[in-house]
Order: sequence, then structure tokens, then C-alpha cells
Amino acid sequence: MLYGEWVTLMGVGGLFIIVGLAAIIWGKREEKSYFNALAKRSGDTREFMEHWPLRPQPGALKVGGWIALAIGLVMLIIGGVFCLTD
Repeated sequence: MLYGEWVTLMGVGGLFIIVGLAAIIWGKREEKSYFNALAKRSGDTREFMEHWPLRPQPGALKVGGWIALAIGLVMLIIGGVFCLTD
């Protein structure tokens, strides 16, 4: 494999790791702000228990971040293997 190919693979893997970490942090912040907003309202336990009205779930951001993190790690490992065998 040529020099530029495995460097590009490792660069894209690093980018996926950065995006994944950003998505995980963003999801945790969204979840915290959502639950803090619910806690400040008085007498709104029904919305908390039934999740109605529907709102975007910050869990999707966290799951997407973990997937991007896993893909980035795999790409970094593959790039490292190609680097060592080159």
C-alpha cells in the first residue's frame, strides 16, 4: 500500500474518533439540559413518565457517537497494520 493511502485511512479514522467523541458529549449535554428543564417545571410528571409530547432523544446522539468512535478505531488499527507491513 502506498504511503498516502494508509495515512489517509488513519486520518479519516482520527476524524471519525473526533466526531464520535463530540457526538457523545453533545448527547450527554442535551440529555442533561432536557431533564433539568423537566425538573424545573412543577407538576409535569406526566411528560417525564410518558415521554409525551415526543421530543428528539439525545440517546441517538450518544449511540451514533459510539458507532463513529468504533469505526474510527477500526480504521486507525487497519491503517497502523498497513503502515507496519509497508
